[in-house]
Amino acid sequence: MKRAIPALVLSAAALVPVWRYAPSTDTTSTTATAESAPSAAAGSTVVSGPTIDTEKGPVQVQATFQGEKITAVRMLQQPDHPQTEAAVPVLIEETLEAQSADIDTVSGATITSDAYRESLQAALDENEKSASSSDSDSDSASSSDSASDSESSAESASRTVAGSTVGTSKGDVQVQVTFEGDDITAVEMLKQPNHPQTEAAVPVLIKETLAAQSADIDTVSGATITSDGYRESLQAALDAKA
Repeated sequence: MKRAIPALVLSAAALVPVWRYAPSTDTTSTTATAESAPSAAAGSTVVSGPTIDTEKGPVQVQATFQGEKITAVRMLQQPDHPQTEAAVPVLIEETLEAQSADIDTVSGATITSDAYRESLQAALDENEKSASSSDSDSDSASSSDSASDSESSAESASRTVAGSTVGTSKGDVQVQVTFEGDDITAVEMLKQPNHPQTEAAVPVLIKETLAAQSADIDTVSGATITSDGYRESLQAALDAKA
């Protein structure tokens, strides 16, 4: 039986230093789908879980894998509800720590937590299935050139770029961005000042980046220095990708 995370987690959710979040979309999916086929030594693989309908609204999870490791998670669909918005970063952080769908229910967001785990588990199963299929195909490949072409295709589907480290009076700031084609699909802070205002600002900056798909985002009140360093490192990553 899953234990409930104390309600205190909800109020602290905004302070999670590293998380990935994307606003809900109207896109629906009835089965888990691998969007890029992984191969040995290939790049990241992005897999969307199925859409789980709940009484609060649809829930759909997308996971990015490096081999079998979960490197990023984003919500493609989620209920438009304050408790859900507070629960999402907690669920994502626990997923990245556990590297599985065996995570706790967030108190006050039981329905969303259950649907999140179900959609995530389907994505995990699909990635494992695709990896097994890819390994089998690789073993039977007769040409090293075809294997190289497959690897190049997988790498071009998803790419992770780290921006420059920006020194500030509060501490270093460095941003890492995951791209699918030209789209920014995930943002992670590699370095950030150890300060409460920074920790509160990071999820806001990431959310705005995913919405704007650029570094043209607003400064977070009370975290001007971190915001400026974030934008500079983010722009460097965008320029490097181009």
